[in-house]
Amino acid sequence: MEDLNALSDEILVRLYAEGENNAFDVLLNRHKNRVFAYILNIVKNQDLADDLFQETFVKAIITINQGRYTENGKFPAWITRIAHNLIIDYFRQEKMYNQLSCDNEDLDILNRKELSEGTIEDCLVKDQIMNDVNKLVKSLPQSQREVLEMRYYLNMSFKEIAEATGVSINTALGRMRYAILNLRRIAEDKHISLTI
Repeated sequence: MEDLNALSDEILVRLYAEGENNAFDVLLNRHKNRVFAYILNIVKNQDLADDLFQETFVKAIITINQGRYTENGKFPAWITRIAHNLIIDYFRQEKMYNQLSCDNEDLDILNRKELSEGTIEDCLVKDQIMNDVNKLVKSLPQSQREVLEMRYYLNMSFKEIAEATGVSINTALGRMRYAILNLRRIAEDKHISLTI
């Protein structure tokens, strides 16, 4: 049997969905430190971070077992989004039960940049990034640009995109993959940063 540690996240997810439990162990070991650090950085409480960390991976297991994992190529972002949503849910639930005072810094856990809307500077940077992305998208070949715009701007599924463009789902997925690779390459060539 091949070494599971050498496989990509997406292959490990697929293997786990097919019943290879060790594949999920590899995913957990690969991402646990980053996910736990992300949670702890926000909640500032070891016990709470432990609970939310476990809940994050339990939710991931359930989602994969139900066949609802669709984030091809984005497992780290997907698992972090699960953790983030669980953190938000926890604080919302806590807020319903306890009215927190913003006078006490120890209890001011909701007054955090990660959980708030951006500043005007953040908005300006985000607007500039979106302008840069739009320019980059326009530089893509027509077939790639069409798929990318349908997916991200029109929120169409790959099945809908395939039907609308008259190609197979695999072709639509391939075009999306090449569009993203080309965007990254062009951004790197033009020294454009796409992150805040």
